[in-house]
Amino acid sequence: MLEAFLISTGVVALAEIGDKTQLLALVLAARFRKPVPIILGILAATLANHFMAGAVGAWLAAVIGPVAMRWILGLSFIAMAVWTLIPDKLDDDEDQEPQPRFGVFGTTLVAFFLLEMGDKTQIATVALAAKYPSLVAVVSGTTLGMMLANVPAVLLGEVAARKLPMRLVHGIAGAIFLVMGVMVLLGVGQAG
Repeated sequence: MLEAFLISTGVVALAEIGDKTQLLALVLAARFRKPVPIILGILAATLANHFMAGAVGAWLAAVIGPVAMRWILGLSFIAMAVWTLIPDKLDDDEDQEPQPRFGVFGTTLVAFFLLEMGDKTQIATVALAAKYPSLVAVVSGTTLGMMLANVPAVLLGEVAARKLPMRLVHGIAGAIFLVMGVMVLLGVGQAG
């Protein structure tokens, strides 16, 4: 359970740095200048999104045989390694001012939830939940990873994000996904 939590936290925190949702956190922080409702909106959106993704991963683990699951997970982690190396940018449409009619919290909640759909951290959550039996540990870990990457973006803004060595961070995240994929394919850590 601790392994699932720690791996989920680390992988998602590294994968999230420079991700489009982190860029959204910067945009929202610059636009609204109200960090507490933005942070709470990110937390609520991440919990909802990653719980749904984790439930899908747990369901897949239950319905797919162990050999097929090992191959799907291994190849998924290797694909995540490659995807992590591709930098994210906000599309022009996504860079427009958020609709303030929902308030800062509501705007953040909706924007983060929608932008996280199909994102690499959501896909990673599905894969991690399929690999580890503790849904709570995985979702707690992936949520903490998201918060570790996004709270500083909200609090410190774009200046801090520009100073991080993005290629190195993405390279480390990619290497972790690659190692996990190879380990899963080789059956390392599997019982029996």
